[in-house]
Amino acid sequence: MKKFNIRKVFDGLTAVSSSSSSASPQPSNRENDIIQETLQSEHFQLCKTVRHGFPYQPSAMAFDPVQKILVIGTQSGALRLFGRAGLECYCQHEGNSAVIQLQFLINEGALVSALSDDSIHLWNLRQKIPAILHSLKFNRERITFCHLPFQSKWLYIGTERGNIHIVNVESFTLSGYVIMWNKAIELSSKNHPGPVVHISDNPMDEGKLLIGFECGIVVLWDLRSKKADYRYSYDEAIHSVAWHHEGKQFVCSHSDGTLTTWNVRSPAKPAQIITPHGKQPRDGRKPDPCKPILKVEYKTAKAGEPFMVLSGGLSYDTVGRRACLTVMHGKSTAVLEMDYPIVDFLTLCETPYPNDYQEPYAVVVLLEKDLVVVDLAQTGYPSFENPYPLSIHESPVTCCEYFADCPAELIPALYSVGSRQKRQGYSKKEWPISGGNWGQGAQSYPEIIITGHADGSVKFWDASALMLQVLYKLKTAKVFEKVTAKEEKPSPDVVDEDPFAIHSLSWCPESRVLCLAAVSAHVIVYRFSKHEVTTETVQLLEVRMQCELNDVDSLEGGGEQASAVSTPGASSSPQGSTPQPHPSSSSTSSSEGLRDNVPCLKVRSSPLKQSPGYQVELVIQLLWVSGEPPQQISSLAVNSAYGLVVLGNGNGVAVVDYLQKTLLLNVTTAEMHGLPDPHQRQPRSPRKGRHPSGGLCDGNDGGATSEDRCKSPTSGCGSPYHSDEDSKQKFLEKVKSKSRLISKSVANDFAKMSRIFSMAADQKHDGDVWRQLFLPVNKCVCEAEEALSRRKAASVYGTHFEPSLNARDGSFIHSRSSSMGSIDREAREVISSLHFFETLSRKNELVPVPSLWLGTSLGTVLAISLLVPSASELRLQQAVAVSFCGSVVRLKGGILRMAVMDSTGSLVPPACESWYDPNAPEEERERTRSRRPTSPSSSQENQDCQYAVVCSEKQAKVVALPSQNCIYDHNITETSFVLRADVVIMSAGICVACFCANGHIMTLSLPSLRPLLDVNYLPLTDMRIARTFCFSNLGQALYLTSPMEIQRLTYSQETCDNLQEMLGELFTPVETPEAPNRGFFKGLFGGGAQSLDREDLFGELAAGRASRSLAQHIPGPGSMEGMKGAASGVVGELARARIALDERGQKLGELEERTAAMMASADAFSRHAHDVMLKYKDKKWYQL
Repeated sequence: MKKFNIRKVFDGLTAVSSSSSSASPQPSNRENDIIQETLQSEHFQLCKTVRHGFPYQPSAMAFDPVQKILVIGTQSGALRLFGRAGLECYCQHEGNSAVIQLQFLINEGALVSALSDDSIHLWNLRQKIPAILHSLKFNRERITFCHLPFQSKWLYIGTERGNIHIVNVESFTLSGYVIMWNKAIELSSKNHPGPVVHISDNPMDEGKLLIGFECGIVVLWDLRSKKADYRYSYDEAIHSVAWHHEGKQFVCSHSDGTLTTWNVRSPAKPAQIITPHGKQPRDGRKPDPCKPILKVEYKTAKAGEPFMVLSGGLSYDTVGRRACLTVMHGKSTAVLEMDYPIVDFLTLCETPYPNDYQEPYAVVVLLEKDLVVVDLAQTGYPSFENPYPLSIHESPVTCCEYFADCPAELIPALYSVGSRQKRQGYSKKEWPISGGNWGQGAQSYPEIIITGHADGSVKFWDASALMLQVLYKLKTAKVFEKVTAKEEKPSPDVVDEDPFAIHSLSWCPESRVLCLAAVSAHVIVYRFSKHEVTTETVQLLEVRMQCELNDVDSLEGGGEQASAVSTPGASSSPQGSTPQPHPSSSSTSSSEGLRDNVPCLKVRSSPLKQSPGYQVELVIQLLWVSGEPPQQISSLAVNSAYGLVVLGNGNGVAVVDYLQKTLLLNVTTAEMHGLPDPHQRQPRSPRKGRHPSGGLCDGNDGGATSEDRCKSPTSGCGSPYHSDEDSKQKFLEKVKSKSRLISKSVANDFAKMSRIFSMAADQKHDGDVWRQLFLPVNKCVCEAEEALSRRKAASVYGTHFEPSLNARDGSFIHSRSSSMGSIDREAREVISSLHFFETLSRKNELVPVPSLWLGTSLGTVLAISLLVPSASELRLQQAVAVSFCGSVVRLKGGILRMAVMDSTGSLVPPACESWYDPNAPEEERERTRSRRPTSPSSSQENQDCQYAVVCSEKQAKVVALPSQNCIYDHNITETSFVLRADVVIMSAGICVACFCANGHIMTLSLPSLRPLLDVNYLPLTDMRIARTFCFSNLGQALYLTSPMEIQRLTYSQETCDNLQEMLGELFTPVETPEAPNRGFFKGLFGGGAQSLDREDLFGELAAGRASRSLAQHIPGPGSMEGMKGAASGVVGELARARIALDERGQKLGELEERTAAMMASADAFSRHAHDVMLKYKDKKWYQL
């Protein structure tokens, strides 16, 4: 009878309906008394922190020339604001409508955004997280263009119908002043002029508004008299208009690639028509039309010719040419090619006043996948070096890992070697977008993000203090031979386009050992060095991982292929020399073209020059087997203290000693289930000359010839669809003989099951395992025959049979049934998780020993004991001994994560080695080389001193070691499955963090697995999220939210509390530059800029109110109305009090300024009065 535990009842009440908790039937819960849990639910809170990368699908851009802040809008309604290097901000509109235009209220700390759903929004940038103050939604007209004059509160809005409405940006209310399209054009055109594509006021007269219609008509509208002064007409459609700063000329760009220059007072015809990229005919005819000039800007300078910058306008015969930006300066024309299509560009000028010389100094070019800033002040127009982390998508991200609280010396070491990789030729000036201030955060621990990419590159990023900066880039493709057009493409059955794409990685920060697995079934081991070396031959180890069902399918005798393939003259023994890099002599191929014993890629044969940084230690390649490509590697782990790399896939697991360059173990999943010791395996079938496919690799393994290797059922004969009748008959006879082997294989599987019975007698298993072992005989036979028939059909028709998928992907379609026959297990079970520990893997062990734990996609955890030579001088001479310890525990769903705690509840880290430079002198290497073992814990008989934490796709368990009793288990989810799980270290303890496919992020306490956090954060809508989501220590996590952007988040309450201090400030108080001096004569004769009191024209008293049905005002969450509606209780009162104080402070500041001005005026008046008094002091009345 189960013991009643009231604590479990309370724990169950706190869990959500999607998860349940239950305690294992134990005599007592003494572990709960020994390990005091310090983490509580108040230690957790989930929130987004910062977003890095290039904005996905950009659509608009704006720049504040005084604050020096750049904003980019996207097609999904997102806004990304950029200040100085390291200062970024992300905010999102509701509804995800595309941003069509952005307008800064220059030096006011506000931004106006116009969206494709015909709404405009006012953003407050004076707070660290921008918020919407007001919104205005148009109901009857579509917004096409917006214009906000400098130091004006009236916003002009052009619509698709050709009308112009005016909005007060302070109250976000419409004015009754409307410019109707029919009054603007009158009788100048018989047709509708089309949408408004441009609005701007005359730089020298704010009362004159220039309106551009799509059809080619431009109207100069007098705001005071409410009529058109001039109308300018051209045959081609208009895309943009730009003023000369004197207000006497403007330039229009057209759809035929021409630029027309108009004098304001000469509307009859253009003053000049040019086609920048058109070919000028000799007979004086009109040039051939070019592509549309999408935008033009006209900027002047005091010293020198004006600049005219434009995008588009290329000739139609330039097919395939990349997008260009054209800079016309005087008589010179420079064409700057861009890598991607141009979305928008802005010319940065020294002054914000449109009626002064602009003095342009740079051009910001927004591309579809990049941001380029061109220096206009230097010859050749070089670009600035971009300080933002916008190159994440340089090659598509295929995997991602996050490491918090890394060794302090790691980031400087990576930066020192990565600084040598920077490009040259950038502008020597400072980055022009330099607004805002950095945050003053208390988060000081180093953080590193590693991204793997489709082109085989790996990037290391410094992610400390909510910033992101690239440290170092590693290219793995240079390890392999370049494929020329004449040669055969590498392994089209495995991967079509990206053979070097990184699939997974394992990294040891302490020893700096990096292990990468790619989609072409190869693993590369790298070691970090500060010295440059030239490797004559890349060390290569080839591994033949073969599913056991292939052995059953084999129809011809002659033995089996060895597990490790060595090259001539090389030995696989620990004492022998390292293998050579070429597999050509050991590669075999039948006359019918079946690939066998060949890798997917060819390692380069020429010397490899390796710069300081990560350098190749060993390349491990899986080989083709009888015409079938190797399965992709599903799990990977490396341990620097043992010098071992382990990799697993759907066929089994292989353990490689990267120090001795030898293969220690290569077994299938079924062999791991059925054998306690790989040295004592029995033959699986009574055929002659049969050798086990896996096992320990010794010196004799490399001597196997191609005739002794296992052959495919179709080897020795052609395909039945491409041969003659005799070949077809022979093929069918072999298939018939193959079917007679089914009974023998089934008997062999029953023999394996009997060995499992003998193992189970010495261990205690869960009820699910016992139900598996005692399946009805007929069910096992049916499942075996079904699996073999599927395999046989796949072999006959030449298709590649994929018995298993990646554990995470397979979760979408597989039901995790615990009752499964042995052959069915062989066909489906995948190695899903690998971890090294120093733990008690056997029940009778008293001292923790080096171990390797393997988790499978069917929920089984297996342990392998490792005997590693302790002395460093013996490590390269003696082989590492391997022995199986059997099954430890079984869970529902595929195993995702495993960890070990000691008796105090602390996480036991895997043993690691301190970093030493492998290319340094011997004495320096020995001085810095040391191993960091895990803290050994002694164990008395019948007393548990360690606890294993195992998390799967469905549940989590805590198992006491060495007794292997399950003391806690928790069903994480019943309706979904876990995508990513990690055992993380928080500032107050350790916990299990999980991300489920239904979007829930959960944390569980240890060891009781009590739910502490469960938030429905992000439903799985894209496999990119599932592939890149990862947790890290101290409550940090991230995922790839788009192909170009990384979203970071925290689930730590401490980080959420400090987030405001850690974030930077976009708006900083900056004095607005002085207006240009009008000069004495211009002020005397009225030749300067003329101001306009727009309040007298657009105010409610003068223009009346607009129709209420035209647009709807919506108070934003950051406005006073929104705050008053959202605030309640004490928090609301505090917020209102703070707002009132801010308003009072602002009013006091204004009063102080007015008082100072009055005092200055009084002083001036006093001085003048004193001067007058002195002048007339001594004069008589008749002298006046």
